[in-house]
Amino acid sequence: MRVAVFNTKAYDRLYLEAASAHELTFIEAHLNVQTAPLAAGFAAVCCFVNDTLDEPVLRQLAEHGVQLIAMRCAGFNNIDLPACERLGLTVCRVPEYSPFAVAEHAVALVLDLNRHIHRAFNRVREQDYSLDGLLGFDLHGKTVGVVGSGKIGRAFARIMNGFGCQVIVSDPLVNDEMAGIARYVSAAELWADSDIISLHCPLLPATHHLINADTIAQMKPGVMLVNTSRGALIDTPAVITALKSGQIGYLGLDVYEEEGDLFFDDLSGTIIQDDVFARLTTFPNVLVTGHQAFFTREALAEIARVTLQNLTDYECGALPDASRVTGH
Repeated sequence: MRVAVFNTKAYDRLYLEAASAHELTFIEAHLNVQTAPLAAGFAAVCCFVNDTLDEPVLRQLAEHGVQLIAMRCAGFNNIDLPACERLGLTVCRVPEYSPFAVAEHAVALVLDLNRHIHRAFNRVREQDYSLDGLLGFDLHGKTVGVVGSGKIGRAFARIMNGFGCQVIVSDPLVNDEMAGIARYVSAAELWADSDIISLHCPLLPATHHLINADTIAQMKPGVMLVNTSRGALIDTPAVITALKSGQIGYLGLDVYEEEGDLFFDDLSGTIIQDDVFARLTTFPNVLVTGHQAFFTREALAEIARVTLQNLTDYECGALPDASRVTGH
């Protein structure tokens, strides 16, 4: 199958080429309304979380003969799925790759924020070995709230349980594999009781801006909040207000609601136009990483394997339901 792989970096090529039985053409540009014509003559396009797949783009893809959109990620909230249905486009994804990669990154954010590792690193480089402002707390005995009990949430809960934390979880669906690791509570109880809250849930209408002024007001003053799931789970202006008041004492983000024009590219020589994001980066108790939680060797290898298998399965008429988002 001829596949146009949009929005590619060197690491995408390394892992996809290593196991590909398909004819892959790598395109560095993001997929959008200007670049969609590059898909002419390809049966499939392979895209990422920050590509634009709205109706104007999808219409062009269909007109150019594209039949399959293969997402090399789990998320698909950037795709107009009703338009795909109307246009006869099949969409598939990588439903899971390495829950440990994301969970471990969330833990890394917790540890860094608590012990001010990034600030200490910068001080030592300047020959400043003072400890003022670097005071942390014992994780042992603290209450950690996990929003979502899927594979990533469970992996995160297990790690925090190993630190001696009291782990509580909120999820409409109870997962028996959480038994002995965490205790299920209501969302209101999780907000009220947690010293640390980590988000591990999908972006749905019900979870959009789950973290907002009302839910933040229910949290402990000085709470630590970590998000490695989807940026739009958080109402960022509300979080900034809470950071200014001290209601949120620590914030760790690997995702951001408007990250599409920011993450995955080197913008060091440009002026950031997003004033909300720019304000976030001024806080000493905020740590932002550029959507790198998935970025391990094991995860990239699995993403490539599943993506290529999805292409093969589609070509054979046997795309599994676990990977299929929509199709005909």
